[in-house]
Amino acid sequence: MNKSSFSKFLGIMTASALIVSGCSNGDEEAEGDANGGEDVTDLFVTIGAGGTEGVYYQIAGAMSNIYGDEGFDTSVQATGASVENINLLQSDQAELAIVMADAMEQAYEGFGPFEDEGPMENLVGISGLYPNVVQIITTEDSGIETFSDLEGMNVAVGDANSGVELNARMMFEAHDMSYDDINEDYLPYGEAIDQIRNGVVDAAFVTSGLPNPAAMDLGSTHDVTVVEVEDDGMEYLEENYEAFLEHEVPADTYDNDEDIQTAAITNLLVPNPDLTDEEVYELTRAFYENLEDIQASNAAAEDIDIENAEEGLNVPMHPGAEQYFEEEGVLSGDE
Repeated sequence: MNKSSFSKFLGIMTASALIVSGCSNGDEEAEGDANGGEDVTDLFVTIGAGGTEGVYYQIAGAMSNIYGDEGFDTSVQATGASVENINLLQSDQAELAIVMADAMEQAYEGFGPFEDEGPMENLVGISGLYPNVVQIITTEDSGIETFSDLEGMNVAVGDANSGVELNARMMFEAHDMSYDDINEDYLPYGEAIDQIRNGVVDAAFVTSGLPNPAAMDLGSTHDVTVVEVEDDGMEYLEENYEAFLEHEVPADTYDNDEDIQTAAITNLLVPNPDLTDEEVYELTRAFYENLEDIQASNAAAEDIDIENAEEGLNVPMHPGAEQYFEEEGVLSGDE
C-alpha cells in the first residue's frame, strides 16, 4: 500500500471509530437516563402471588409478561398468599408480592401470625392496588342464609395463616363466634370450591377481587349464594381493624339479584425491602405504563388506578416508587 492509499485508509478507520464511539455513548446515556443511572434488567424478578385459582396469580402472570418484555427474567410463584408472601420478601426469595393490607399491618407491628418474629419495621410498599373483597361462598342447597347459619357447618377458611384465613378469624370474631362453632377446613380457593361441589364443604371464605374465578366456576354447576356481613359485624370490624372498609358484592356478580354487604381490604404491591431505588423505580414505571395489560388479566384489576397509589398503603412508600409517583404528580403532597 503506497503512502497516499494508507492515509485514505487511516482516515476512513478513524471516522468509523468516531461514529461507533458516538453511537455507543448515545445508547449508554439513553439507558442510563431510562434506568436512573443503573442498568437494572439483570435483576431476576420473582413475584409472590397466591393460589393458581386466585386473582393474585392472574395479575402476577400479567406482571411477569410485562417485566419480561422490559428485559427482566421473571417468574410467578404460587403461594398461600399474604403471610407467605411477606415471609418470602423478608427471606429474599421474592422481589415483588401482592399482599393484603391487614396482613401487612400485622407484620409491620409484629402481632397475629407475626408475633414470634416481632415487628418487621423494614417493610415498605409500592402502592395500593384494588380492594380484596370478603366473599363467604355457599350454595342455595346448603340452607345457609346468614352468618350465624355457619354454626355447625363444614367451612373452608383458607390456607392456614393465609390472608384469607386471617380474615376468616376476624369475621367470626366480629359476629361473636369462633372456629369452635364450626368444623374448619384449611383449604385454598380451588380446593374449597371443589369440596363444596362434592358436598364435603358447606361454605368457603374467598377473600379476593371480584369476581373470583373459582366461585364463578362453581356458578356453572350450582346456584351460588354469598353470605352477608351484617351491620353489627361491619361496625365491629371498622371500630377494631383499621384495614377493613365497607364494601359490597354487586348484583349479578354471581347471578345474585341484589347487592350484598360485605367487607374489603386493600391489596398492596410490595417490594423486597433490599431492592435499590433504581430497581423499584423501574418496576413501578413498567407496572403503571402497562396498566391496561394488568387490568385485562382479571376484572378485579380494573379498579387499579395510579391516582389511588397511596390508598390503603399502611407502611412507608419505597423511595423508588415515590420518585416515580412524584414525577407523575399523583402523590397527595404534589397537590
